[in-house]
Amino acid sequence: MFASCMCDNTTPIYDRINKKLYIKIKKNREAESFKEQGNAYYIKKDYSEAFNYYTKAIDMCPKNASYYGNRAATLMMLSRHREALEDSQQAVRLDDTFMKGHLREGKCHLSLGNAMAASRCFHRVLELEPDNSQAQQEVKNADSVLEYEKMAEIGFEKHDFRMVVFCMDRALESASACHRFKVLKAECLAMLGRYPEAQSVASDILRMDATNGDALYVRGLCLYYEDCIDKAVQFFVQALRMAPDHEKARLACRNAKALKAKKEDGNQAFKDGNYDAAYELYSEALTIDPNNIKTNAKLFCNRGTVGSKLKKIDQAIEDCTKAVKLDETYIKAYLRRAQCYMDKEEYDEAVRDYEKVYQTEKTKEHKHLLKNAQLELKKSKRKDYYKVLGVDKNATEDEIKKAYRKRALMHHPDRHSSASAEIQKEEEKKFKEVGEAFTVLSDPKKKSRYDSGHDLEDDTGNMGDFDANNIFKAFFGGGGGQGYSFEANQSSGPGNFFFQFG
Repeated sequence: MFASCMCDNTTPIYDRINKKLYIKIKKNREAESFKEQGNAYYIKKDYSEAFNYYTKAIDMCPKNASYYGNRAATLMMLSRHREALEDSQQAVRLDDTFMKGHLREGKCHLSLGNAMAASRCFHRVLELEPDNSQAQQEVKNADSVLEYEKMAEIGFEKHDFRMVVFCMDRALESASACHRFKVLKAECLAMLGRYPEAQSVASDILRMDATNGDALYVRGLCLYYEDCIDKAVQFFVQALRMAPDHEKARLACRNAKALKAKKEDGNQAFKDGNYDAAYELYSEALTIDPNNIKTNAKLFCNRGTVGSKLKKIDQAIEDCTKAVKLDETYIKAYLRRAQCYMDKEEYDEAVRDYEKVYQTEKTKEHKHLLKNAQLELKKSKRKDYYKVLGVDKNATEDEIKKAYRKRALMHHPDRHSSASAEIQKEEEKKFKEVGEAFTVLSDPKKKSRYDSGHDLEDDTGNMGDFDANNIFKAFFGGGGGQGYSFEANQSSGPGNFFFQFG
């Protein structure tokens, strides 16, 4: 009776246990089937399908460490490293002796740029399997990444941005998914003026993570350094929305706004003709951000333009030189400096600048400017008859005659007959030059050809063969009834003469 009762009471229990066991076995078999199918797709490199089947296996048996490990491997191939890291960590939580789980966790940490965590995982693998060559190599890789990080930090502090880019390139060979390294590289590329490369790196990050404040900051930085200040401010503001404590974005935004305002104030002062104020405003703008090369090049050129208006030609040349040092392609600065050289009659330098401009932009205007500078250079290498007579290049016929009268009397040999032989020789030379100058500038045709840069000796023979005394006699009417003589003033001492008309 007792045995019968016992059998009747326990049979349902055994049935329930057997049913649960059956279901568990069935699930395990289905999970294994999903895993095998996932393996097949993984071998075929169809990682998306492999992921789906490993997920089904996990759904069937969520306590199986190897399924998480397999799905982590698939996620790594899909470059979904953060998800892969989560699966790897779950795998080792379920089985701390799961060597592949620790190895994959380490690889995920390293890919994401966390070399310290990666190194701990790889050392755990070596505890489980001391001779594991893959773990040994990964430890070296993690150590290298840490070393490049330190070198990059030092390089950034020293503003050695090329070194930082080099270090980040090396580090990214192992930490290919590390946004932090990519952003640092992009920032340094921007500081080096390699804006397209920096923009490309930042854009790649934003395609994967549109809320990345660092990448938004770099995009803004590139625009800011390319003098697109309004667009740059938009990116800085967006970066601050994503990361309110982003100090670099905050400082850059403040500088951008200040630079734009100061530059616009300077431009307005220039338009109003208030050149002193414009000069000061451009000078103040130049102190805001020395790293903004393109904007500062424009500011130096603007200040150079103001300097030329204020007749500070040397200062204007210096400012334009600073502008082209910052931006070698800045045509406007070369043109401004060339005009300053023309104003100073330093034609060699002007020709060099105009040649640079014409080589860059072959326009009719630039060709005309170059030819004009070359003509002035050629003219500058001849005797300057205007200077000989002491008149302006736009002098009238009467002004030229008056100048000749004054200079001819001043340097006439008879006036210096009591001077030393050396002085007499020098004054005779000057008297001859004055005659040459008058011969050319008093003849409209010769003057026109001289002003055009033609070599007069090609047309009239050697100018040195003419007789300056004949020019003097003709001018003062020696054959027309007017006499002239130089007489010594005995009371005023030797060498003092006065001109007397007869």
